Amino acid sequence: MDPILGMLYSMVDGNYQRLKSLVVGMSQEKLEYKGPKQKYNSAAQLLRHLAYVDLKWVYRIKGEVMPIELEREFGPLLDENDQLPLVRGLSLDVLLNQYDDVIGMIKSVCYELTDEQLNQTVEYEDGKIATIRWGIWHIADHNRYHQAHINLLHKWYKEAPEFHPSSR
Repeated sequence: MDPILGMLYSMVDGNYQRLKSLVVGMSQEKLEYKGPKQKYNSAAQLLRHLAYVDLKWVYRIKGEVMPIELEREFGPLLDENDQLPLVRGLSLDVLLNQYDDVIGMIKSVCYELTDEQLNQTVEYEDGKIATIRWGIWHIADHNRYHQAHINLLHKWYKEAPEFHPSSR
């Protein structure tokens, strides 16, 4: 992997490894917990969202359309109410194994590219334009951003009396 691509991929992988350490051992109940009054995104929704967005970037960078089978498996980005789709009944192992596959695809793409190609542009989200460099950086940053949400869900879950009757 070229040096700059190596640094960018290292950011992606480092943030992904940190994310995995945040969710390791999470029960199904905690994975699907949606915060106070159940009005936030669950860790399961955030994991699926991150995998989907990263997968979309893989195909943008490759200059290809994401196969419909993957769109069905990981998507859609938003539901009919413009919210992250509900994720229920998928275990943490399944979500992480699928996301591991996406991270592997990112790594493969980074090996196929050269540092000189990082300034090539791709279209994303309704005609916006970004460089491949920005796209890979965004994958890492977006992951880190949602880690903060998962940390907050951990805190809320720990404090939620409905999950800890002895603390009432």
